[in-house]
Amino acid sequence: MRILQLSDPHLLADPAGRCHGRPALDLLRHGLQEALGQLGALGEAPDLLLISGDLCDDETWGGYARLADLLQEIPLPVALLAGNHDQPTLLRAALGRRAVIAPALVRCGQGWLLLLDSHRGGDTAGELGPLQLDWLQRRLAAEVPAVGQPLLVAVHHPPVPIGDPAMDAIRLRDGDALLDRLRPVPGLRGLVFGHVHQHWHGPLPGRPEVPLLGCPSTLRSFGPVQPCPLGRPADPGGRWLHIGGDGVLRQRLLRWAPVDGPSLARCNAPTP
Repeated sequence: MRILQLSDPHLLADPAGRCHGRPALDLLRHGLQEALGQLGALGEAPDLLLISGDLCDDETWGGYARLADLLQEIPLPVALLAGNHDQPTLLRAALGRRAVIAPALVRCGQGWLLLLDSHRGGDTAGELGPLQLDWLQRRLAAEVPAVGQPLLVAVHHPPVPIGDPAMDAIRLRDGDALLDRLRPVPGLRGLVFGHVHQHWHGPLPGRPEVPLLGCPSTLRSFGPVQPCPLGRPADPGGRWLHIGGDGVLRQRLLRWAPVDGPSLARCNAPTP
């Protein structure tokens, strides 16, 4: 399982549009090129591209059409999550034939990738809801063996507080219920999320060997709760996720300079 995770591009219908003063589409394209270039230099190549939510800031058909056009340029399977800045019906209509869209449980390499949809209409916080929680429990019981094959989970909203009061108020409302269902799964290797526009790394409560990993945004960064391991907290970024034949999750934070020059602090106000 080799996954390149990007997150929170906040695209617009206008291909030249600027979201919070930054060229969203150009930054996503640049980030994709930079990430693939960095991985190539390491002799790595992803099996799948995961974009973990807040795909389209203006929630328009045109915004998803811009994403569809960009994805035609890359010969990779794609998985997409809806975030609070998304319109799930338009997302599925525009991209349902090009990408796997949450909720879904998909085979990836020698393991499984569980995609969850935390979009909640009219709310910046996220929620899976009882129907999706029941669905995931049934799918895990039916598809994922009790031992052996690894499982990676992806959701837009963080299921735990990250230590930022503003972000913690808009996290996944039923995060505890999600973790209660995941905790007993022996093959669980990690959970990744977006939404927070920054690197974040913490343990799953009750399973300290299982990491919870927040992904930077391709658009702009929020003030970091934790130090950036690369010393570049204001730069756009992504994450490399690799589960090899030994079943161990290895991950790497990726950063690159933004396409429009040095990081702009004025563009990094903490608004999700």
